[in-house]
Amino acid sequence: MSESNRGSDRQVEIFMEGMADITPDVPPSFEELEEAALEVMDEKAYGYVAGGAGGERTIGHNRDAFAGWRLWPRMLRDFSDRDLSVELFGTDFSVPVLLAPIGVQSIIHEEGELGTARAAADLDVPLVASSAASHTMEDMADELGETPGWFQLYWSSNDDVAKSFVRRAEEAGYEALVVTLDNNILGWRERDISDAYLPFLDGEGVANYFADGAFRDLCDAPPEENELPAIRTFIDIFGDASLTFDDLEWLCEFADIPVVVKGVLHPQDAVECVDRGAEGVIVSNHGGRQVDNAVPAIDALPHVVEALDDEDVPVLFDSGIRRGADALIALALGADAVQLGRPYAYGLAIDGQDGVEAVVKNFLADLDLTLGLIGYDDVTDVDREAVIRADDLREGP
Repeated sequence: MSESNRGSDRQVEIFMEGMADITPDVPPSFEELEEAALEVMDEKAYGYVAGGAGGERTIGHNRDAFAGWRLWPRMLRDFSDRDLSVELFGTDFSVPVLLAPIGVQSIIHEEGELGTARAAADLDVPLVASSAASHTMEDMADELGETPGWFQLYWSSNDDVAKSFVRRAEEAGYEALVVTLDNNILGWRERDISDAYLPFLDGEGVANYFADGAFRDLCDAPPEENELPAIRTFIDIFGDASLTFDDLEWLCEFADIPVVVKGVLHPQDAVECVDRGAEGVIVSNHGGRQVDNAVPAIDALPHVVEALDDEDVPVLFDSGIRRGADALIALALGADAVQLGRPYAYGLAIDGQDGVEAVVKNFLADLDLTLGLIGYDDVTDVDREAVIRADDLREGP
């Protein structure tokens, strides 16, 4: 598939199969994709992936906020040779999209994170590996091969475990450390509470911990010999609600790879994180999973970008990305790249690695075609001129 014509190539691939009465097993529509995933997933597992905090208003706000922006296409601009590549921390990415860190993928499909990593490698799409994975960071890195990978750190309250995770990620070849700041305690998720379901208590999503030397030192017996006490230890040390900017400054000095902070919504927090040593910021509200009725991430993005205008740091975005147009709105509002989350998880549920690949191919095809159709041939050129607030349309350009 030509990287300069992904969209048309993907369309031709699908339409040619259609001539043989073969239609896609993985729906291209996000809404149908989600419905298909619900049909094949355990109900509790689906609720864990799809659900959000409280009344799930933040999930709705994320989508509604995207609807408040409009792409403003321009005509007669040569976009015959389109370029989706970007550079982050000195590494060339073939696309401005990373697969977001999603934990406990074994409850989604038996291939779990290894299926996702293989799909990322096949498509050369960067992946952010989760601390709360069902496979170790080392095994995921092996599957990624030469494809760029970042490691997402859930900052443990046990210093030795936190340090060990950082060093393991560096040794495994991950190129950046994504520190999640908004999940030091679990949010109130009504679906999970109603189901009385936390997958970690079933021994899912704890592979990185059970394989970690510092964690194992905390256990009276090896986890494989006595799992329940090890799970309780994991619960006890998973997060740390006492963390401050001073701790972030220490981490940035300790790590040998760039530290990217994830979960930032307030511009003052973004500035403070960078002042303390963070080399990148991901504007995110955790896909609505942590705080009910929180500000939409896409509305926070321009404020963060403006606050960091004088800083030479990448700003990334996630929370609510469903289609190519969403990614372009985020890029137009100042993001250097976006993270794709729930859509690929649903693809994994439907067809494992092949499902992830289908979802990502479709997403990139949509992104590629829409990039050209709004008048751009290089994704790095997309700027504020590409979008307008719906309420501002009556005033004209």
